[in-house]
Amino acid sequence: MTQGPVEAAGQLTGEAAEARGRRWVIDVRPLRGAAYRRMWLGNGVSYFGFQFTAVAVPVEMFAITRSSAWVGLLGIAALVPLLIFGLWGGAAADVVDRRKLLLAGSTLAWLSTGGLLAQALLGLHSPVVLLALTAVQSAGFAVSSPARQAIIPRIVPAGLVPAANTLNYTTTTAGGVLGPLAAGVILGLWSTDAGVTIAYAIDALLFTITLWATWRLPPIPPVHDDGVTAKPTAGLRGIVGGLRFLVTQPVLLLSFAVDLVAMVFAMPRALFPEIAEDRFGGGSAVGWLFAAIAIGSVLGGLTSGWIGRVRRQGVALVLAVVGWGVAVGLAGLAHSLWLMVLLLAVGGAADLVSAVYRQSILQTFAPDRLRGRLQGVFTVVVAGGPRLGDLRAGATADLTGPTASWAGGGFAAAGLAVVLALAFPALLRYRPPADPEATR
Repeated sequence: MTQGPVEAAGQLTGEAAEARGRRWVIDVRPLRGAAYRRMWLGNGVSYFGFQFTAVAVPVEMFAITRSSAWVGLLGIAALVPLLIFGLWGGAAADVVDRRKLLLAGSTLAWLSTGGLLAQALLGLHSPVVLLALTAVQSAGFAVSSPARQAIIPRIVPAGLVPAANTLNYTTTTAGGVLGPLAAGVILGLWSTDAGVTIAYAIDALLFTITLWATWRLPPIPPVHDDGVTAKPTAGLRGIVGGLRFLVTQPVLLLSFAVDLVAMVFAMPRALFPEIAEDRFGGGSAVGWLFAAIAIGSVLGGLTSGWIGRVRRQGVALVLAVVGWGVAVGLAGLAHSLWLMVLLLAVGGAADLVSAVYRQSILQTFAPDRLRGRLQGVFTVVVAGGPRLGDLRAGATADLTGPTASWAGGGFAAAGLAVVLALAFPALLRYRPPADPEATR
């Protein structure tokens, strides 16, 4: 195991806490490590660029088909590669150098963005082409994401893992604010064809920074804890080994379950193009809707100094999911753009808390030799849930109307999260293991 990055950053855990007046400010100590800092920078810039594509693809699909159901199908196009390559990418992350795997997956995602730009320049106007390129992009993300997350505990001290995760989520959601707003301005100033072309070009350009940052990471070779455990493989046997460990951990299973409930029932983004056009006249309104959840996540992250001090992390996770569902449900009933954005932002703040605890619980439970495979499952759940949510929202909107689909899904998610937590109380009882080296 290459310990250089950890040893270089290990001194951070022995430092005293900053002044008490800063206890609520986001913890930036992980940025003192060069490897984490490069990775953080690359992730933040690339996610900002990706938001241009995340807005442009559903807008282009709705402009071509005039159907939210077709927009929802983008979720299925992304889900299938996630299921396949997310699990395989997780298994591979326990076998090969995680830096190399991250670089390969990122390159595939970058090429798919180039394909989206090419189809826009050619004026194909084909929903099938959009679905295919979305699938390729999802495959690249699925390969790279388990490696990206499994790298974090190798380049920051254990006591700073929640802080590192919070920094990641806060920065990427900051891109989730600025990217959609900028994309909304572009779509408001230019025609749909010109606007989506510009959006894809910006994403392709910014993605190159991620490739550079990944290239500059130190080697992260696989780790084998002892001489007894069988060497993991990137095939079916390796995947099954990770799943076998997972089914013995009820806390992990429940954390995955509440996230699936939150995303499948309460993710309304497939409805944003239709709602923006019908209620608010289109234009930049769609950018505000796509940015709203991220606005709340950024504000939540900037005031997140308390997150690492919470011991009842399971209870906090459930409360965050319930808060997300209620806020989304109320947003679906709003007919004022500012009120809808405000409520979605409240949901985004709750979602950040949920995301940080889910990721930190997994990274604490998983030994390094299994961390890639469990991150693969995590990727399927975290990224696949919203895609299923897109399908559910789009399909039910065509049957019941967008308001019922949006609001009903939010309230259903909140209720189901409570039912799961009460029926299986292992998550409510969860507290992280004591870390005597962690800075308090």
